[in-house]
Amino acid sequence: MSETVQARLSEAGVPSLEELHALDAKQQPTYRDPAQLAGVVDRLRVLPPLVFAAECDELRAKMASVAAGEAFFLQGGDCAETFAGVTAQNIQGKLRTLLSMAVVLTYAAQVPIVKVGRMAGQYAKPRSSDNETRGGVTLPAYRGDAVNGFDFTEAARVPDPERLVGVYNASAATLNLTRAFVTGGFAHLRSVHSWNADFAASSGAGVQYQQLASEIDRALAFMVACGIDEDTFRTVDFYASHEALLLEYEHALTRVDSRTGNPYGTSGHFLWIGERTRQLEGPHVELLSHMHNPIGIKLGPTTTADAALALADRIDPEHVDGRITFITRMGAGKVRDVLPELVAKVTASGRQVAWVCDPMHGNTFEARNGFKTRAFSDVMDELNGFFDVHEELGTWPGGVHVELTGDDVTECVGGSDEIVEADLVNRYETLCDPRLNRNQSLELAFLVAERLTSGRIKRQNPVQAYAPVSL
Repeated sequence: MSETVQARLSEAGVPSLEELHALDAKQQPTYRDPAQLAGVVDRLRVLPPLVFAAECDELRAKMASVAAGEAFFLQGGDCAETFAGVTAQNIQGKLRTLLSMAVVLTYAAQVPIVKVGRMAGQYAKPRSSDNETRGGVTLPAYRGDAVNGFDFTEAARVPDPERLVGVYNASAATLNLTRAFVTGGFAHLRSVHSWNADFAASSGAGVQYQQLASEIDRALAFMVACGIDEDTFRTVDFYASHEALLLEYEHALTRVDSRTGNPYGTSGHFLWIGERTRQLEGPHVELLSHMHNPIGIKLGPTTTADAALALADRIDPEHVDGRITFITRMGAGKVRDVLPELVAKVTASGRQVAWVCDPMHGNTFEARNGFKTRAFSDVMDELNGFFDVHEELGTWPGGVHVELTGDDVTECVGGSDEIVEADLVNRYETLCDPRLNRNQSLELAFLVAERLTSGRIKRQNPVQAYAPVSL
């Protein structure tokens, strides 16, 4: 059956794994047993898809609305998911945080919020070095639970192909519970108070959130009294995303849609190419150019407009609406200098893309006590710079991409809780990059909401041209 799947991919024009690896693949683990790896890939090829082509089409249509300035994109979740983190409590916590942020943004911007979790697949991470040295001992770098273990032992750090099956199973469990939450009543707008009731009284953002929730309650009660069906507020659309980094996993989960004959990446709805793997002639760009999912491309401070347009043309030569999202990660000190020319030239080319800000990855530093961290003030500064540039150019700041958790961790310094470097040791739980905690995430949402309702962005609502009627 695996051979049949591969034959369909070949007929649809998708290159083989061998052809992809011949393109000088970056950031791939070195497995000791190629035969074991091939066996794992064959098993993955015949497993059911994690997401469906029609769901990807729905999201692509919504991303077209983001690109047109008619919706706002909210994407968030762990830097790197772990198998141990696949618990109901962790999944609910991240979902609760994202839903809370979405409520804040929807109420402020009065446009639909496209909600995408950085979850159910984000198990692999690119690294700046293949190896890590501690106390004179050098071992392979930890590349995420999809590849090897975090413990600094030789046995743990050996890349293990069986972990790819673990990624599939963990992602399936996460998607299963997430779908149950968003359709089973947890996401009902009547629940906005309960999502954050446990920390509302002790947090500035929590108090502000509960005040907004009370306004929403009154608005909902009014609409229900007017005869609007309350079931309208019961469910939300929610999608899964991750960086398409590991070629074996992504290729094994590529499927040909029976409706259209087009290939889709069925490991997630929204897949993105990272800063380290976006070589124009590289295998990641080649593989995702054949997938009909909405595709994100990370753009760092060295990116030129010509390079960005070349990537868009390579992946989306037919200019399909909603296909391309540029996720910029410039750093607070560079965003106002680098982003204007990039946005201006891409816009002038006639290509319509969704512009999304990742204010996390360009603002990482090492604290004096050795912890990798980010300053909340830098994250906010890059976000403000992103909005400043789009306001100046008259373009739509389409969304935000953040690393966050639903827990009260101490990984990023600053925020209204005034976390300092000495606090990082208290609850530093990430295995890779530092994440915003729940309070900092809500603070970020309120700042974005303020920018969406102020300045030149406060223009006629493109979705609801609402105006009072005079009699």
